[in-house]
Amino acid sequence: MFARGFMVAVLSLAAMGHGVAADLETKTLQVAQAAPAKEPSFFLFSDTQVSFRYQFPTAEPGVSVRQADGSLRGRDIPKYVTNISHADAWAYGTNFFSLDILKSTSQDPAGTTSGPGGFARYDYGATEAYGLYRGTLSLNALTGTKAFAMPGLIKDVSLSYGFDANTKNTAFGPRKRDVVGGLTFSVDVPAGFLNISAHAYKEWNRNGFNVGGDRDVSFDTVPQFEIVYNFPIKLFPGIPLRIAGFNNIVTPKGKGIQDPFNYRGGYYPGTGLEFLSRTNLVLDVGKLIWDQPSKLDAFIGFQYWLNKFGNVERATFKGTEEKSFLAGLAIHVF
Repeated sequence: MFARGFMVAVLSLAAMGHGVAADLETKTLQVAQAAPAKEPSFFLFSDTQVSFRYQFPTAEPGVSVRQADGSLRGRDIPKYVTNISHADAWAYGTNFFSLDILKSTSQDPAGTTSGPGGFARYDYGATEAYGLYRGTLSLNALTGTKAFAMPGLIKDVSLSYGFDANTKNTAFGPRKRDVVGGLTFSVDVPAGFLNISAHAYKEWNRNGFNVGGDRDVSFDTVPQFEIVYNFPIKLFPGIPLRIAGFNNIVTPKGKGIQDPFNYRGGYYPGTGLEFLSRTNLVLDVGKLIWDQPSKLDAFIGFQYWLNKFGNVERATFKGTEEKSFLAGLAIHVF
């Protein structure tokens, strides 16, 4: 029961990692039924996958176009995303790592600072690398009890922790670093899983527009929440469909990015509540066509991002709200 619960938790982490989660709980049961007996392994489960997706239109804070009436609006930016992720479960917890390589088209140009008060943009799109790690430790497993389970409500409570890091070759040159730590509650649902996490969140970043040396920005430590889910869809017999997604909430984290374009009347605007949501409809193509489950997935989805990276939209600053569709394939390598 413990191993099964943790394997479900690994899947929840996979959904967080800007990639597409596989139905880990179902796959685990299938492997257990079909695989021949072998020597016990340190890992109860291990999975590595590569996915490719096209996403449009995305948005980037500060990347905008001027309309005929003189006002600004956020620019629509297509992106091609390659993701590499790894998930595993062991006796006391889980690990998940994800790396997104996001390639923008020329609507989101690469660039660099070119001197005091100025910057250069190139005629090709920017490239961003975004990495994420999440780990859990089961309180039931650590204590050797079921004290943290409430039948019909909570399967387990885990210590959860992790970090995010990114870099992007734009003039702004972000270098986001954050750490999270808190608790994850595995909800007792009839099928699939639902995990809810409450964390303390601390972020550091960089502002390349501040060429005078004050480029590093440290934000306040604030509450952060993650909701991750994956449920099978049984409306169409014989069609292996599931719905998988996540919601991520970062509460206002204090001072805004300190650059000349945001400076107003002697103060810098603060950050807003950041809300990121993605929902994917996933088809197990391998199971449908070759009767080989969890080998090849196809997916479509929708992503909504309010106050992207905490930036609040203003008349002179657009691109902070994203509504984008996505489609792609995920290949389970081993």
